[in-house]
Amino acid sequence: MTPDRLSTTLSALADPTRRAILARLASGQASVNELAEPFAMSLPAVSKHLKVLEKAGLISRGREAQWRPCKLEAGPLKDLNAWLENYRRFWDESFDRLDLYLQKLQRGDENDRKS
Repeated sequence: MTPDRLSTTLSALADPTRRAILARLASGQASVNELAEPFAMSLPAVSKHLKVLEKAGLISRGREAQWRPCKLEAGPLKDLNAWLENYRRFWDESFDRLDLYLQKLQRGDENDRKS
């Protein structure tokens, strides 16, 4: 994932409204009206959020007669997950070291009680 695309994806995901829209689209296509329903904002405001998501490649919009369904495009999320995987390994290794240290401390307490 190129740094510019990563920045665009992260920027799009920074807003809770856009994350909620993506969560809704994970269960299937929806119209702008359906996506706007749970939010206390105007349709133009929701459309602005959709444009940000579309620019980031996170959604696509189709055309079926009068209906313009929005659809989740998970490619950028897959790329983001691959980028985050390096940090997940870092945290896993850190937690493994902490676990070993705590086990060592517990063994020390057990040895102190036996004395």
